[in-house]
Amino acid sequence: MGIPEQPTADGPAVSWAVRAGGLAGSCHPGPVVAVTALMVALAVTAGQDPARCVLTGAAVLAGQLSVGWCNDAFDARRDIAAGRRGKPVVDGTVGVAQVWVAAYAALALCVPLSFACGLWAGAVHLAGVSAAWAYDLRLKATAWSWAPYAVGFASLPAFVALGVPGRPWPAWWVVTAGALLGIGAHLGDVLPDIRADLAMGVRGWPQRLGPDRALLLLPVPLVAATGVLVLGPAGPPGRWGWAALAMSALIATAGTLLGRRWERLAFAAAVTVAAADVTLLLLRGTGIA
Repeated sequence: MGIPEQPTADGPAVSWAVRAGGLAGSCHPGPVVAVTALMVALAVTAGQDPARCVLTGAAVLAGQLSVGWCNDAFDARRDIAAGRRGKPVVDGTVGVAQVWVAAYAALALCVPLSFACGLWAGAVHLAGVSAAWAYDLRLKATAWSWAPYAVGFASLPAFVALGVPGRPWPAWWVVTAGALLGIGAHLGDVLPDIRADLAMGVRGWPQRLGPDRALLLLPVPLVAATGVLVLGPAGPPGRWGWAALAMSALIATAGTLLGRRWERLAFAAAVTVAAADVTLLLLRGTGIA
């Protein structure tokens, strides 16, 4: 695997402060912070003690950083060729080689942090991180691009469950809901760039569907995740569970119908359903194992 060069970012005129800022921007900080915070919150609701919650958060943070940096470093040539301004490696605020070093360093740190949470917990978490790296390096441009997202998102709640005292095996419904959320996240993440990706020859699963069909499909795995989170745990769903499922289906249907005319409404509806799923996941945290 070669490392693309970006002389501008490696030049002496770029200060260390600018490079540090560029490196921070290259890790996809929004998703990194969101996923890490969500997993720490899930660890708290699942019953992990404070020290284990910190360890879980550190392992997830290292894994997410490695994936974000790998993504930007590997895509550098294509992003530079396409002139995608706003990315640090394109703007020249950080060198591609430096981003690769950061990615491998974070990955190396992720290994002991993951196994410190337990053998099975570490193996599950590293399987998810490996799937994300496989997406960045190869599967992004194939019909199997959805699979790493499904594996990666399913592994996160499983990792948390395996870190609970007694290390119980994660409940089937939390793993299934995580996988469905991952597929929905993949569609939502790729959707705005489908046309540009096709122009660059990237033909992952959403790109093969095309923007219109991908937009219509976007809410399906998210509503399915709602159903699993409501109906999967033992005991009756309760009126709030049924209400959440009904509202998710209603919002998704309205977004799909209106999205044919106003694309942003369909995306907003999918984000709303995803937010409801995350809330349900946290509320169900005590039963994930």
